[in-house]
Amino acid sequence: MMSMPISCPAFRRTALVLALVAGGMPAFAQESTNQSTGQSATQIAGNQPASEVVLIPNRVIYPGETIQLAALKQVTLIAGKHKPDAVATRAEELDGKIAKRTLLPGRYIPSAAIREAWLVEQGASVQVFFIAGGLTISATAVTLQPGAAGDLVKVRNIDSGKVLSGTVMADGTIQVSAS
Repeated sequence: MMSMPISCPAFRRTALVLALVAGGMPAFAQESTNQSTGQSATQIAGNQPASEVVLIPNRVIYPGETIQLAALKQVTLIAGKHKPDAVATRAEELDGKIAKRTLLPGRYIPSAAIREAWLVEQGASVQVFFIAGGLTISATAVTLQPGAAGDLVKVRNIDSGKVLSGTVMADGTIQVSAS
């Protein structure tokens, strides 16, 4: 079986396209000079308002890594440029979140590339509660998947071995409903 040779320019072009698609869109920005107030004090050409200030990675952030503000750089978008939809660019959207994929320096961070930190880890022992009116039943279970507050996760009751689905509560317990 004979394969066709790939020309070097065609290969480079394909690799560049894949890198741009996989790496996200670059942020068209200039570094912000006023980081103490968190806002840009620069006026652009006469009566135009100051450009938008956003946060982007200043180093590679790897999957599973907690995003900290020290790993982000504040930049001001170039006049006339606006951030695309579905990207996280503010401190409250990013601080303490977990990267789901590699985040490259100088690129926007897609909202789909970050998640909340897990409140319960897979394989952890947790308290499970069933509440109906004045009746409360509690049991110990092992989580079969990780989850953040509000996520629906599967757990296995340690005593019966039965698999249940429940909602992760803010205190790390699981609340199940009648099924």
